[in-house]
Amino acid sequence: MICRILHLQSEQEWVKASQWLDGRFNPGDSVEGSVREILADVREKGDEALIDYTRRFDCPEFAAPLRVSEQDIAWAAASISPEHREQISEAAHNIRTFHKEQLEKSWFQTRPDGSILGQRVLPVDRVGLYVPGGQGGNTPLLSSMLMNAIPALVAGVPRVAVCTPPRKDGTINPHILAAAHLLDIDEIYRVGGAWSIGALAYGTQSIDPVDVIAGPGNIYVATAKRLVQGTVGIDMVAGPSEVLVVADSSARPHWLAADMLSQAEHDMLASAILLTDDITLAEQVQQELEKQCSQLPKAQIAGKSLMDWGAIVVVPSIMTAVAIANRVAPEHLELCVRDPWALLPYIRHAGAVFMGQHSPEPVGDYFAGPNHVLPTLRTARFSSALSVQNFCKKTSIVATSPAFLLENAPAIASLARLEGLEAHARSVEIRGKR
Repeated sequence: MICRILHLQSEQEWVKASQWLDGRFNPGDSVEGSVREILADVREKGDEALIDYTRRFDCPEFAAPLRVSEQDIAWAAASISPEHREQISEAAHNIRTFHKEQLEKSWFQTRPDGSILGQRVLPVDRVGLYVPGGQGGNTPLLSSMLMNAIPALVAGVPRVAVCTPPRKDGTINPHILAAAHLLDIDEIYRVGGAWSIGALAYGTQSIDPVDVIAGPGNIYVATAKRLVQGTVGIDMVAGPSEVLVVADSSARPHWLAADMLSQAEHDMLASAILLTDDITLAEQVQQELEKQCSQLPKAQIAGKSLMDWGAIVVVPSIMTAVAIANRVAPEHLELCVRDPWALLPYIRHAGAVFMGQHSPEPVGDYFAGPNHVLPTLRTARFSSALSVQNFCKKTSIVATSPAFLLENAPAIASLARLEGLEAHARSVEIRGKR
């Protein structure tokens, strides 16, 4: 069968039963040496290295300039269909509306002695976004453009640069350019791969360095982001896509199969898991997966994903399913049960939770508004979806009064001396001397 069925009696049994998933936790060590070499080339040679790698991997006849002209961006925006233009605009509106709620304000507090303390929230100066071209530019990931750019723009970032690989003829898919035009982004470079991450981190003759890099990519791009972290901030190092579905007897098997396949078709390392307390439903979903997968354009990818990393798990109760879901800490969690709101308080770890039968994961990928850049590989235990905060920094403000310093100088000096820092102590004490 295309997808295994497991029978577990408890959350503890999952620990041993799920060991087959460990193979997905590949940190990219196999490509790290190559990526380090690429980054070093970009740092040393700048644009020359970018052009060389682009010729080797994307466009054999590639030539400068790297930057797409404003005229080409405007032409692309006019060239796509009105229907697509409206769909992109509506999705952007939903995403922007959601992320505006994430804005944080600077704040100050005053004390009776006249001291003022606070926190100032500011956007970073410059952000670099990576947008995959998708199958040589034929399946543009314009949703990645929207999901990464809009939080940065809502945060107030004044300069946003986009890197995306060119097609074999050197052009960029017009839908990516149209999405950028809609967002008033005009700094777009025809360069992709790990070399573009190096350009954004270190700068070249054509590309100024940035403060934060965001956006998905293949293992080379993900490894490059991990290696430049510290020189710049990054959104996260994302792994293969994953969905976990908790379903009871009220769920429709053909809907569940479709939801699992929506993740399985991403790539052969994607994971789709169903947890249910209904053995009949489990068997029906297994049959539906066989049927629906064979009808997909990416049937080979989806089938391999389900066979290697997918599972239908039958458990004694829905609460056992919830406990296992928290152990998995999935990127996407669907609650396809009669009352999903009753389960939500028990969900501890998930990148995003999709509530009920009419909230399939692709709604979040494209249109609902919450960000689809989510933690994977159990990192939802400690990290969050991409947000406005990824593009902001917080500065503490300290304005203590003379009265505060005079009253507290002895305690401050004492604590400093406990740490063996005499100059710290004297810096405070000297202000109390005439």
